[in-house]
Amino acid sequence: MPGNHSFKTFIEILFVSTRLGLTSFGGPVAHLAYFKDEYVDRRKWLDDKMYADIIALCQFLPGPASSQVGIAIGMMRGGMLGGFLSWFGFTVPSVLILVVFALLYQTFSLGDGTFIPSLKIVAAAVVLHAVIGLGKKCTPDRTRMAIALGAALILLLYPSAWMQLLIIAGAGLLGLRLFSDKTETNVKPFPVSISKKTGVSALVLLVSLIVVLPILNRLTDHPLLHLFDTFFRVGALVFGGGHVVLPMIEREIVPEGLLSADQFLAGYGMAQAVPGPLFTFASYLGTMLGGITGAIVVTIAIFLPSFLLITAALPFLNELRKRASFQKVLIGVNASVVGILLAAFYDPVFKSAIMSGEDFALAAILFALLSIWKWPAWMIVGIGIIGGYMIQLINSF
Repeated sequence: MPGNHSFKTFIEILFVSTRLGLTSFGGPVAHLAYFKDEYVDRRKWLDDKMYADIIALCQFLPGPASSQVGIAIGMMRGGMLGGFLSWFGFTVPSVLILVVFALLYQTFSLGDGTFIPSLKIVAAAVVLHAVIGLGKKCTPDRTRMAIALGAALILLLYPSAWMQLLIIAGAGLLGLRLFSDKTETNVKPFPVSISKKTGVSALVLLVSLIVVLPILNRLTDHPLLHLFDTFFRVGALVFGGGHVVLPMIEREIVPEGLLSADQFLAGYGMAQAVPGPLFTFASYLGTMLGGITGAIVVTIAIFLPSFLLITAALPFLNELRKRASFQKVLIGVNASVVGILLAAFYDPVFKSAIMSGEDFALAAILFALLSIWKWPAWMIVGIGIIGGYMIQLINSF
């Protein structure tokens, strides 16, 4: 409840999440790495096990996983308002950039600046740091290492959102069979101030909106309601994050003649170049389709399901974590998450970032600053951009 948390706590949540929203480049896997560095390693708001459990939970849910992890951490720190502030700070910088880009579409362009490849190199260093950190915690023995490697190999051979879900489910079943001796009796509870009644209400509201919105849309045929219905459905039903959302939204907009393919892809390219969640691509589309009002409606619509899902899940997660059977499943799932992150580190992070020996050298330096000298991730972003320009300068001679 907001009354149980101090004003200072809310300001801290907003400040930290906004800084992450301004510096977290590289997509959802990189975001989880930035979160771990800030929330787990530096601020100690939660421990590695809690963080791994939250990631595992969010991997099961539809919608943007990194945003959901941020919302969950905010809720644990400051209740419902904390969850909102965590989302607001992490998301709004990206929303504002994409709204401005849409409004100035004819004249505004990022071009092919050196800083975009540099940010990809930063993401490679940050993601590798996170994979190693989570790997130490979640795969401390050969069995769990084998599950992680198996998950990585399968996902690299058969990359898809559905395969990721199958891997997580399979790892959970393996955990149920293999880890009877790894369960704990004194599990540290999540500091969640959301009641189970509120959780059930959130789930009922989510299901109700999924059913009612399409009916209202057909009855009224209001353009803003149509936008809200379309993007709420995407946020509620799509597994696999922003890259999976692209074809689903494209089918709803381009064939209908609402936007040209060029307009659609220009916004998607811009969304790749800015920090924060890729789901804010929807804010660009909302602006193109309905101006500032459209941007607000669409942004609320695509992220609201994440709030409702996390609110529904968190109150029950504490109780489930105490049960031996759930612990065993979670041990297997957490090991598979390490493998999923490892596969994502190679493709798309490493493949799209490291194009030369100079790129690899810069990534190695950034990784060393993170892992050995413990520099914060937001400073690594600035150093990475400067390093990218230095590489370009050296190569020009």
